Amino acid sequence: MADTAPPSKSRDLDKLLLRPGNLVGPTFDPGVQLRDDLQEYARVLVVGAGGLGCELLKDLALSGFKNLEVIDMDRIEVTNLNRQFLFRLEDVGKPKAEVAAKRVMERISGVNIVPHFCRIEDKDIGFYNDFNIIALGLDSIEARSYINAVACSFLEYDSDDNPREETMKPMVDGGTEGFKGHARVIVPGVTPCFECTIWLFPPQVKFPLCTLAETPRNAAHCIEYAHLIKWDEAHSGKAFDPDNPDHMKWVYDEAVKRAELFGIPGVTYSLTQGVVKNIIPAIASTNAIISAACTLETLKIASGCSKTLSNYLTYNGVEGLHTKVTEFVKDKDCLVCGPGVLIELDTTVTLKKFINMLEEHPKLLMTKASITYHGKNLYMQAPPVLEEMTRSNLELPLYDLMDKIPKDVLHATGTIEKDNKKSSGLRKLRVVFKGVDGVIDMDMAGGA
Repeated sequence: MADTAPPSKSRDLDKLLLRPGNLVGPTFDPGVQLRDDLQEYARVLVVGAGGLGCELLKDLALSGFKNLEVIDMDRIEVTNLNRQFLFRLEDVGKPKAEVAAKRVMERISGVNIVPHFCRIEDKDIGFYNDFNIIALGLDSIEARSYINAVACSFLEYDSDDNPREETMKPMVDGGTEGFKGHARVIVPGVTPCFECTIWLFPPQVKFPLCTLAETPRNAAHCIEYAHLIKWDEAHSGKAFDPDNPDHMKWVYDEAVKRAELFGIPGVTYSLTQGVVKNIIPAIASTNAIISAACTLETLKIASGCSKTLSNYLTYNGVEGLHTKVTEFVKDKDCLVCGPGVLIELDTTVTLKKFINMLEEHPKLLMTKASITYHGKNLYMQAPPVLEEMTRSNLELPLYDLMDKIPKDVLHATGTIEKDNKKSSGLRKLRVVFKGVDGVIDMDMAGGA
């Protein structure tokens, strides 16, 4: 009996990439060259190496993507092991990004994954511009908003305020909560960005302080009492660090004492972590389903083998199975994915005065702003070495720092206050200098 050749590792992928179809994208060109180019040139960044991030790394590597990078600031905890399948007990305390990259490369030959153990804000904007697609596996609204703003900052508009396709940085975002999840495709300038649909995320639950202090009724009340009230009383203004195990253990111990005092059961260390860090319960099967959807959309974007999702998929597995796709509409006035906030200035305005203006601008309210122009650091608030190197620019006219170009785009990164809550943010600013040849007075002083 003749020997049969072993099945190709890319057999299933070949069915998508080597054959024409009726639902393909307009640029789809099937063939071996497409498959090889996908493996050699496509670069994907996975943001987050938790439950969803582990699944994304594995699925992307198995789907033909050979050049992957992953960024995550967290270390592995024992409570991660029930669902973050790339980690083992001996990995506890190690960086998630590094261990996840190592495990996938051990199991899947030919893939190269570069880990980054740091905060997403620690990378400069240029780092994110090196990738074709950004896949998000995050559990934080603030982190999503930041990456969304970074990706949208690369978007450029023509003179008619139409987005230029070559500057679009596609994102695929996934999220899970118990048996529920979502997958969405964000193409800046075409589909709604994260900020356009921020209303989709319900406000976080907050407990009245009087309830915490006087009449706690459940375990969460006891934990928040220790976290919000007792910590400040005992530590005289010392900041609480939710990622510090000693701090978390102290809150847990105090919560147990509080619960015993009022006869309330149910305070555990894992629940303490969940309440304090607002950890959403995660289930491995939901992560796997949402990751599969996100990976398929990433493959569609990279290859054009099918039309992409339009543009928000929801999954509900609480009772039976329900999936639905909703096409949300882009907010034409969005400050993040739109053409940018217009600011009209005199040519004499210094960089220092410009930064101060951002604090008072009604659409920005940005403090401690760092300013970049075409990838060049005009002024950086941190780290100290960069602040010292760029400090001399503060007294120079912004017009001169922008090479005396009448109108152009700047990027500002700083602290933004919204709904009485502060978070890191990035904004695109369209700066127009008054009185310069070729610039029409737009009567938009102050960036209205």
